[in-house]
Formats: sequence, structure tokens, C-alpha cells
Amino acid sequence: MSDFLNKAKDFADKHDKQVDQGLDKAGDYADKRTGGRYDEQIDKGVDAAQAHTGEGDQGR
Repeated sequence: MSDFLNKAKDFADKHDKQVDQGLDKAGDYADKRTGGRYDEQIDKGVDAAQAHTGEGDQGR
């Protein structure tokens, strides 16, 4: 299993911009599905996930 996690981390490091964009889209989708009730929590979760995707984070 650790080999899979290492490959996933390497992919995220190499494709940081795309991963961050995907996280933004997922956060927007979750916000839409919840009617904006958890906007702050979703944003914090997206930001935390983006902080772990590698160098050159795109941010919001």
C-alpha cells in the first residue's frame, strides 16, 4: 500500500496545478450540494488539502 501512496504523492507533486483545480471544483460542488451551509468548513478543508499537494500551490 505504501507504494501506491508514494505514486499518488509523486503524481500530485508533478501535477500540482491540476490537483489544486480539481480540489477547487470538488469544494465548489460540495458547497453547491449543501446549499452553502458549510462554506467555511469546505474552504478550510480544500485549503488544507491543497497545502499537502506539493510545491507551487495555486491557492484560492
